[in-house]
Amino acid sequence: MDTASARNIAHVLSEALPYLQTLNNRTIVIKFGGNAMTDENLKNSFARDIVLLKQVGVNPVIVHGGGPQIGQLLEKIGKKSEFIDGMRVTDSETMDVVEMVLGGLVNKSIVSLINKNGGRAVGLTGKDGGLIRARKMHIKSKTPELEASEIIDLGHVGEITSIDPALIVTLDQGDFIPVIAPIGVGEGGVSYNINADLVAGKIASILGAEKLLLLTNTAGILDKQQNILTGLNVDAVNKLKDDGTIFGGMLPKVDCALDAVNSGVKTAHIIDGRVEHAILLELLTDAGVGTLIQS
Repeated sequence: MDTASARNIAHVLSEALPYLQTLNNRTIVIKFGGNAMTDENLKNSFARDIVLLKQVGVNPVIVHGGGPQIGQLLEKIGKKSEFIDGMRVTDSETMDVVEMVLGGLVNKSIVSLINKNGGRAVGLTGKDGGLIRARKMHIKSKTPELEASEIIDLGHVGEITSIDPALIVTLDQGDFIPVIAPIGVGEGGVSYNINADLVAGKIASILGAEKLLLLTNTAGILDKQQNILTGLNVDAVNKLKDDGTIFGGMLPKVDCALDAVNSGVKTAHIIDGRVEHAILLELLTDAGVGTLIQS
């Protein structure tokens, strides 16, 4: 290694110091999804980032999605995926597949990857230890013919009623890394499929997390000229929603971030999961790779 390269590495490490001091013994909740979950290089960089954070005194808690993987298995068994307002209609047979994929295949592959890189990850679903209690979600949709709202039953799609963080806290104290599949349990032990962003945001709020990170397939929140925006407060984000700058698929993530910071999470970050080591770049460098939202 030449002297210039060594100096550059030393500069990067030095730049990270104040961030590491701020994050020491603090909890960060990370929603893992998008390209970062499917590209091998990105998966490996994610796992190494998580292990490094735990090694230097940060307590990462991971919540993951798995929509594409669920869709692939449903297709293999000849079952068509149906969506309403972006949410998967989940009958009993589909819920069985959701549990197999999220609680089994996807969850254990993330756990294995983190452990392969030197971490101590433990896989959970919201059904373990009564972690996530849920109830059936109903949505209202206006029919074209009538102005009245129609209540739509999405089956085993749930909304969170409560979260008991005791199991997560116990794992953190034992130097384990919780990896959580967004499946909740309701009355009578009924399973519910819950949006992973919502689960991550709610867990961050309940834990009083320092940060919530949402990995996406975009660079973050963009203005109308496609420039990335960061350092936003709640009022600024609401103005961007009102004038149509934030729209479409970004809205649910932004709302999740707003709910988190309004509930005590210090900052929420919508970051570009297509960038290798995106988590370290966002947390430990001046530049970052996404949008920071604070109260």
